[in-house]
Amino acid sequence: MARTSPRQRRSMGRVMHEYKHGELKRGRGGKGGKVKSRKQAIAIALHEAGASKYDTKSEQKRSYARTRRKEAEGRTGQQEREGKSRVGARGKRESTRAMGGKNAAKPARSRKSSTRTRRTTRTARASSSRGSRSKSRQS
Repeated sequence: MARTSPRQRRSMGRVMHEYKHGELKRGRGGKGGKVKSRKQAIAIALHEAGASKYDTKSEQKRSYARTRRKEAEGRTGQQEREGKSRVGARGKRESTRAMGGKNAAKPARSRKSSTRTRRTTRTARASSSRGSRSKSRQS
């Protein structure tokens, strides 16, 4: 097997992760069901990374370009299941709320609701401070 680039190794790692978690599918569009054989998973990983010795150079380029496009668009099994927008976004927010991610930034509140909350908290503070003053004067 030829030497692979770090990006290719990351793609192979992602495919093996999908296999371990039961997310790797067979055939076009994943309609063939889950991959059950480890050897088949390795073959798929090498093919997707463009490192398979059974593909010609042009086939390797084509399959690796397809994989990079798939990872960039968030269409891999791992990304769809875990709600990540891209592969390898360690330490950063990896998903959007729309994708069902739990670690995405909360959407900003609208201006009306934030002013309404400010008003209610001001009035609540004012009324509570008035009550405490009157209690201290009574004693």
